Amino acid sequence: MSETTCVTLHEGGVYLTNGVPQAQGSVSPEEGRRQTIAYSILSAHNTSGNEEKLKIKFDAMVSHDITYVGIIQTARASGLTEFPLPYAMTNCHNSLCAVGGTINEDDHVFGLSAAKRFGGIYVPANQSVIHSYAREELTACGNMILGSDSHTRYGALGTMGVGEGGPELVKQLLKNTWDLNMPEVVLVYVTGTPKRGIGPHDIALALVKETFANGFVKNRVLEFTGPGLANLPIDFRNGIDVMTTETTCLSSIWETDEITKGHYIAHERPECYRKLTPGNNAYYDRFITIDLDRAESMIALPFHPSNAYTIHEFVANADEILAGVEAEAAAKFKGHKYNLRSKVKDGKVYADQGVIAGCSGGLFDNIDEAAAILAGKDCGNGYFTLNVYPTSVPVSLELTKVGATAELLKAGAVIKPSFCGPCFGAGDVPANDGLSIRHTTRNFPNREGSKPAEGQLCGVALMDARSIAATAMNGGVITAATDIDYEVPNHEYHFDKTVYRNRIYYGYGKADKNAELILGPNITDWPSMEALTDNMLVKLAAVIRDPVTTTDELIPSGETSSYRSNPLRLSEFALSRRVPEYVGRSKAIHALDLERRDGGAPAELVDVLGRFGDADMLLRNTQFGSCVFANRPGDGSAREQAASCQKVLGGYANICYEYATKRYRSNCINWGILPFTLPEGADFPYEDGDYIFIPDVRAKIARGDEEFAAKALTKDGKITDLTLQIRGLTPEEKTIILDGCLINYYAEQHKNA
Repeated sequence: MSETTCVTLHEGGVYLTNGVPQAQGSVSPEEGRRQTIAYSILSAHNTSGNEEKLKIKFDAMVSHDITYVGIIQTARASGLTEFPLPYAMTNCHNSLCAVGGTINEDDHVFGLSAAKRFGGIYVPANQSVIHSYAREELTACGNMILGSDSHTRYGALGTMGVGEGGPELVKQLLKNTWDLNMPEVVLVYVTGTPKRGIGPHDIALALVKETFANGFVKNRVLEFTGPGLANLPIDFRNGIDVMTTETTCLSSIWETDEITKGHYIAHERPECYRKLTPGNNAYYDRFITIDLDRAESMIALPFHPSNAYTIHEFVANADEILAGVEAEAAAKFKGHKYNLRSKVKDGKVYADQGVIAGCSGGLFDNIDEAAAILAGKDCGNGYFTLNVYPTSVPVSLELTKVGATAELLKAGAVIKPSFCGPCFGAGDVPANDGLSIRHTTRNFPNREGSKPAEGQLCGVALMDARSIAATAMNGGVITAATDIDYEVPNHEYHFDKTVYRNRIYYGYGKADKNAELILGPNITDWPSMEALTDNMLVKLAAVIRDPVTTTDELIPSGETSSYRSNPLRLSEFALSRRVPEYVGRSKAIHALDLERRDGGAPAELVDVLGRFGDADMLLRNTQFGSCVFANRPGDGSAREQAASCQKVLGGYANICYEYATKRYRSNCINWGILPFTLPEGADFPYEDGDYIFIPDVRAKIARGDEEFAAKALTKDGKITDLTLQIRGLTPEEKTIILDGCLINYYAEQHKNA
C-alpha cells in the first residue's frame, strides 16, 4: 500500500457477509456472485437466457452533439424508423458555434429535427452537460443507460451506465443488443469520513492512481458499499463515480440509501428510487478498500489522471517530479521543450489557470464549497485566472439563489455556461508553456487544445475544486484545501425544472415520420466499405511504442468537433497529434487498393504480393489497407471516430498487445477493422512501411479461428513469420467483420429479410 493514498488493493476474492468483508462465505463463489447488485441488474437486462453470455437491452440512451449525428446517420442507413427507447441528445460539446461557419449549429438543427422525426429528447446548447442531464432526468435505481461518451457513469444513483462507441447505440436503436460475457465484479468497500477540504476528485485520483496501470479493475464492474457511504453527499458520490472510467472498469454501481432517495425526491422523481443492496453472502472477484479518514488533497500531473500525488508530496518534490513530466513530453513531442520547472519559485509551485467544469467538476456542492473558500478573497490580478462552468442551468440557478455565484464573481472568477469544452480542448486553452489546474475528467496529452506540431505545448493537472479555489485565493500558488481554514456551506439543493420545461423538447413516444429531417451541407453519408476478402495485406502506417495510446491521440478532440458529421473531413485529423504522417501514408495505401478494386494492377501491390504467391491470383482476392500498431491503444474516450477515421482512410487492422478498453476494441470491430493482438511475450520489430500478409483471413474468421499465421515483409526485403490473434469474437462480431462494417451488416440483413 502506498504511504500517500487512502486506497488499498486486495488480491483474490472476498465475501461480503452481512455487510462485512470476509475471506470465507457460506455459499459457493458462483452462488455468491449472483448476490451482487451488479449481477442482479445485468441479469434483469439480459435477453439471451444464458447467464454467462449476455445480450443487454438498455432502458435509455444519451449522446451529445459530436456523436449523435453519426449515430443517427448510421442507424438511418440501417433502416431506423423510430427510437425504441428514450434517447436524449444533449448539446454540450459542439456548442461553440464559432468554428467552421454554420456547421456546428447545423448539427443542432439536425438533432432537433431527428428528435421530432424519430421521437427523441433534445436538450438545447448550454442547458446541461450530457451526464448531468442523465442524472437529473433519466436515471432510476436498477436501470441501465448506454451513452456514446466514456464517462457514462451513474452508479451512485443506482443506475449502471456504460460508455460505448456510436455503433453500439445504433444496435439499440435497431432493437439489437449489447453483447458481453458476464463481467467480474470488484467490491469497493468505503469506510471513514473525509476531512474538511477533501472532495470527490481527491478520492477519485487516488483510486485511479492505484488501479489504472496494473489493470486491477479493467473491464470489471465496481460495486461500492460500506459504512463510509453514509458520510458522502450525493454530489460527492457522483464525482467519484464518474471518474471510475479512468480506471478502465466496465461500469459501476453503488448501494443505495436515504441519501440516494433524497436525490430522486429533490429531482421530482421519487418513484425512481428503490433500495439496492448486496445479498448477505455476496461474492466478489477482487476487493478494494477506501479509507476516507486517510484521504489527502491530490494532484494528477500531465499526462494521465493516474500520474497522481498528494499535493503536499508534489510541492515538496516539485522540481524532481516536474523534470519527469518534461522528459515524458520530450519523448512524446520530438523537438518541443516543455519548461514546467519554471513554475517552481521559492519552494512554491505556480499554476497559470484554474477551471472547474463538466460532469465531474461542475456539480453544485463543488462550486458551492469553492465559493465559500473564496468568499471575501480574490484571485488577484496576475497571470492566474479562474473559470467556472456549472454543470446545468438548474445547478446554475441554485448557485445564484444561495449566493455562491456572487461570491465567485466578486473574487474574480468568470462564470460560464454549461459546456464540456474545457474537458476536451474546446475553450480555455492555456497559454504556451502554461499549466492549468482543472476539476475535469482528463489531462491526456494536448487534450487541453495545444498543438505541438505548431510549436505549442501546455498541460493540465487535475485537482479537486476545493484545492483549485484554495490555489486561486493564493494567486495561483498550488495549495491543498486541507491547509486553509474556511466554513463548509450547508445548502440543501433544490432542483428547479422550469427552464427544462420551457426549453427541452420531450419527444419520446411522439415520433412523426412526416417531420422533415434537416441536413446541413457538412452532414454527409458514410463512404462505401468493402466486405472482407479472402486474404489481407496491410502496410504499417503508424507504429507507436508508448505504453498506452489514448483515443485523443488516435483522433484529437477539440479542433475536430465541427467535423464529426463529415467522415471524410474528420479523417484528415487522424493521429495528427501523434503521427502527423499517418493520414498521407494511409491515403496513398488506400488509393492503391481502390485501383485494385477497379481491376487495376498497381506495381507496388504486384511486387509485394508476388513475394507471397501468385500475384495475379492474389490481386483478385486480397484487400490492401493501412494498419496501426500500438502497445495498448484506446484508453479514454468512447468516441467511435478513433476507429471510423482509420477505416475511412482504408485502415483494415490494428495490431497490439492488448486493447486498453473494451469500447475501443468494439469500435474497431463495428467498423470492420480486424482487432489483432500479439501472443504474450512476442516481439514486434516492424516499423512503418513494412507489410504484413494474412492469408485465408476470411475463412479463418468465419470458422472462429483465434490464431492467424502471418508473414511480414520488411523494407529491406526480408520475410519473417509472425502469429496474430483475435480472441473471443461473438457470432455477430464475426459477421460484422466479414461484411466489412456494421452498416454493411445491417444492409445484408435487410437484403436477406
